[in-house]
Amino acid sequence: MPATGKKYVAIAGNIGAGKSSLTRVLSDYFKWEAYFERVDDNPYLSDFYEDMHRWSFNLQVFFLSSRFGHQRVIEEVPHSVVQDRSIYEDAEIFARNLHEMGLMSTRDFENYTELFKIMTSYLQSPNLLVYLRATVPTLVKHIQARGRDFESTIRIEYLERLNKHYEDWIERYEEGPKIIIDIDELDFVNVTDDQREIIGRIESRLFGLFPE
Repeated sequence: MPATGKKYVAIAGNIGAGKSSLTRVLSDYFKWEAYFERVDDNPYLSDFYEDMHRWSFNLQVFFLSSRFGHQRVIEEVPHSVVQDRSIYEDAEIFARNLHEMGLMSTRDFENYTELFKIMTSYLQSPNLLVYLRATVPTLVKHIQARGRDFESTIRIEYLERLNKHYEDWIERYEEGPKIIIDIDELDFVNVTDDQREIIGRIESRLFGLFPE
């Protein structure tokens, strides 16, 4: 496997798309350091799913701050890194959706968006953004399989809205190279051939003479 300098790869996708799993797969295969989204120790996530209107702004600022901190570290380390969820998704998907649903006030959304723009102006974009595209039934299956209590209250409508925002955002994404992987028919966690297929596509895009 070639290793031509430091790489920074970010994994994007809806709740239950398999971002954390793919982050682990790529970390193990390429021997990259992995940075995971803060879920288990997130002080707002459980409260948010119980009362989205009350906790939406707090949650989004926490995620933004956490991911900004991760990305600053990523830029300083000399080795390659794979990141579970990009900072762009915080604003483009989740905060935007909460505002449109009336779960975040316009005042809070504008404040958050301005903070996001200032913070991202100091950051480098990933060498490659990997978007995991999945339909809602696939997302639901994955969410149910991992059995997090606080995710049991997620509604189908919420996942559908997020998917629409993801499709809109990935179409507009121009911060750097991107690759879209449809995972409805791929089980890269349990099926070796599926895992090899995804790794091969990413490897080709990063190191190949003729990227996709």
